[in-house]
Amino acid sequence: MASGAEVSAGGSIHIYGPLRGRAIAGIGGNADARIFTRALEAELVAIDGFYATAEEMDAEHTSKPAQVALSGETLTFLPLA
Repeated sequence: MASGAEVSAGGSIHIYGPLRGRAIAGIGGNADARIFTRALEAELVAIDGFYATAEEMDAEHTSKPAQVALSGETLTFLPLA
């Protein structure tokens, strides 16, 4: 997904390549939604209204396969095996 592009969904989002734009999941109150990508290079990720910009993302997962989930009111970044 190219830089500057945006994808949004009421559920989870799967990007089978690098995520370089914005991914907004869980629109409408779905806190169980997740974002999956083969390379986390996003400008912004959001789930159920909670978001993180590129500067706020865990550098440990940048440019690697990752998933983003919502835990309470905090986005968590996990490796995608």
